[in-house]
Amino acid sequence: MLQYAVKRILWMFPTFFMITLVVFVLINLAPGNPGQSGGIDNAQKGDSAESSSVIFFKRQFNLDKPVLFNTRTALASADVRALIVTANALGGEPTPAQRIAAKDKLEDYGNYMVRHLVPMLASDPDPVVRRLAASYLTTAATVPLLSESAGDPVKVRTENRVRDTFNQAFKGWKCPDAAPESCAADTNTKWQGWWAEHHDEYEYTAGESAYAFFFDTRFAAYWRNLSRLDFGVSSTDRQPIREKVFEKLKYSISLSLTAVLLAYLIAVPIGVYSAVRSGSRGDTVLTIALFVLYSLPTFFTGTILLKLLSQGTPVAWFPTGDFQSSTAAVTTLGRMADIVWHLALPVATSTSVALAALSRYARSGVIDVIRADYIRTARAKGLEEPVVIIKHAVRNGMIPILTLLGGILPVLVSGSVVIEVVFNIPGMGSFLVESITFRDYNAVMAVLLASAVLTLIGILISDLSYALVDPRINLD
Repeated sequence: MLQYAVKRILWMFPTFFMITLVVFVLINLAPGNPGQSGGIDNAQKGDSAESSSVIFFKRQFNLDKPVLFNTRTALASADVRALIVTANALGGEPTPAQRIAAKDKLEDYGNYMVRHLVPMLASDPDPVVRRLAASYLTTAATVPLLSESAGDPVKVRTENRVRDTFNQAFKGWKCPDAAPESCAADTNTKWQGWWAEHHDEYEYTAGESAYAFFFDTRFAAYWRNLSRLDFGVSSTDRQPIREKVFEKLKYSISLSLTAVLLAYLIAVPIGVYSAVRSGSRGDTVLTIALFVLYSLPTFFTGTILLKLLSQGTPVAWFPTGDFQSSTAAVTTLGRMADIVWHLALPVATSTSVALAALSRYARSGVIDVIRADYIRTARAKGLEEPVVIIKHAVRNGMIPILTLLGGILPVLVSGSVVIEVVFNIPGMGSFLVESITFRDYNAVMAVLLASAVLTLIGILISDLSYALVDPRINLD
């Protein structure tokens, strides 16, 4: 079994990598973009403060990089000029969508355009293009600042000061729309002097192009952060995702883990009783009652429980929502009692849904075992019926229940969206929905990857537990 467990654990790493790849690509190919500037007015403001903030936002979250493969080192001067012409409607009649798309590409290409913009500023025949080239250079040539989670905070802050000084050197090297030609000439002189000193940083050898193709991408940047257990920061409030996830986890784990344990403790005895009494009146009544309970949606069950037990119709024994009272007791036991009081109805709602499915799995598993030859042999040897059922039938009949472990563990992270909304619990389920709504990619990725890890662990536990409950199963 140890050899099997080690082999499965080693296989988890490439499996997790592929899950990360698929989820990351799907999220990034979804419509919309948290860094999307959106709007034709912004497309006309290539040198505005608003556009600069959008570019900074994209670079901070690596949204200016290609998703998987980077071919921008092969970018040509003609391509850059065509984008400038389209984004600013200098030729032809581009549609608003074409202008926005061109502007987004100019924002995203960033450093890869510098080696084309500097010559364009010096020699392009169109003075408007020269002015715009100077404007785009002030953002394209900047070096993005590092996140403080990228390493030692002191070293990161020191490096960021160096980068900020580098960026500030040419921040004002551009000309307003109505500036005289002398301004453009003066700007060109400044940029040519700067280029003579820094051109090596913006030109690419074959090796650098190959490196950029694979590693200067969103996915590579995400994995560099993930290797440090850094899930990035939220694009909605700029708070670290890891801290937000840990903050929400206590709500979902308290709710989901309690509901799962309670469901198993109730469902397994019910399933065993139904199997032993298969076809009896008690089995029929239990089957009907559980399937009626299973057919009720969680939002309906939760609302009914709130109406009956929280709002005074007929009683008001439990709170109407939240995880704990704002005036909870100071002592640990007092806080725990307050949390249990608040979770009573959410847990009851969540447990009611799982009872029918789990009990039916337990029933079918035990029925199959009861009909086996070795059970008849055990009875023929004179073993008492409780011993036959509990020691032999139940143990070997739990395989269907154990199979469900692979799908139950992720619930501890993802939570139950409906129950959390009905009872106003700020857990992982509602957090995931909010993150999807606001296209907070880092938050969505963190929750989904945590669920993926727990799924892999759950499947491993299920496989190992087979051999523990059924000695006929050999994993070696």
